[in-house]
This record gives sequence, structure tokens and C-alpha cells, in this order.
Amino acid sequence: METNNIENKNGKWIWGIFYYNKEDDRIFPPKRLPWMGWTVNFANWKSIAALVAMLIFFYFIIFIIGKYK
Repeated sequence: METNNIENKNGKWIWGIFYYNKEDDRIFPPKRLPWMGWTVNFANWKSIAALVAMLIFFYFIIFIIGKYK
């Protein structure tokens, strides 16, 4: 029987959507289906810091655009 390509074979995905791998040092590892882009490694503090920095950056951009519109 053929297995599905997106199964959690190595146990690194929580609920199938959150990537958690302490051995992986990449900040943005590819998603299970690489054509869908990248994801955040929630076991890597650098990855979480990059995600928070991006969210803060976009929040302030939206705030500035909304304030001076």
C-alpha cells in the first residue's frame, strides 16, 4: 500500500501544521510540500524570534499607514 506523501513519518509535526524539531537549525525550513513555501521551526528560538520580528514589523507598517492616511 502506498503511503501519503504528507504523513508525519518522523514525528516532527505537531497537529500536522506546526514544525518542531530541536535538531534542525534552519530558521525557515520548507513545508512538507515544498511548493507551498516555508514554515517556522517552533523548537528553534531564532526561528520564533524571526517570526515575532516580522509580525512586529508588519504591525507597525500597517499602524503607520493607517495613522497617516
